[in-house]
Amino acid sequence: MNIFRFAGDMTHLISILVLLLKIYATKSCSGISLKTQELYAIVFLTRYLDLFTDFVSLYNTVMKLVFIGSSQAIVWCMRIDRVVKRSYSQELDTFRHHFLILASFVLALLLHEKFTFLEIFWAFSIYLEAVAILPQLVLLQRSGNVDNLTGQYVFFLGAYRALYILNWIYRFFTDPHFGRWIACLSGLVQTALYADFFYFYFISWKNNAKLQLPA
Repeated sequence: MNIFRFAGDMTHLISILVLLLKIYATKSCSGISLKTQELYAIVFLTRYLDLFTDFVSLYNTVMKLVFIGSSQAIVWCMRIDRVVKRSYSQELDTFRHHFLILASFVLALLLHEKFTFLEIFWAFSIYLEAVAILPQLVLLQRSGNVDNLTGQYVFFLGAYRALYILNWIYRFFTDPHFGRWIACLSGLVQTALYADFFYFYFISWKNNAKLQLPA
């Protein structure tokens, strides 16, 4: 494991902890897209189908379980918890995420590295993760004002993807067997989606002002 992957994993973990902190400390999911969280839950469930068939390391297994468990816990809170779900902005979270699922699956059937069950669903999870943030970004744009914890959550999530791109570049030059070109391309797409958010995030940070996105 290289430093970029480890830093990416830790940044991803921080983004999840920030989101869980927001939900459990404030008993609110205001500004959080349930549809994005459902997409991430699908991403981790389909990517880690090899959890009980291919053991890589204890670290790898623990991280897979953490990502699966935390994504399910967030969806459960937003859908089931009587207090938390009352703050869900359903009227703003109207992105038709089912089309993202369908398009990602069709793309996985057409573009994959091996035509096997696990590889098809791995490719599907990669494509879906690249666009899973779209409902969240649309919701934030519609709401305008973004609270600190929600802004930090999206920032760390974007930073995780940027660090993983560095990880893939590093592995491309150091690992002769590395061939995950699908992950590299989807990572670039996902990082591009964060570009506007990063810009306004740093502007608000520089001016010590509340994060606001243009409508």
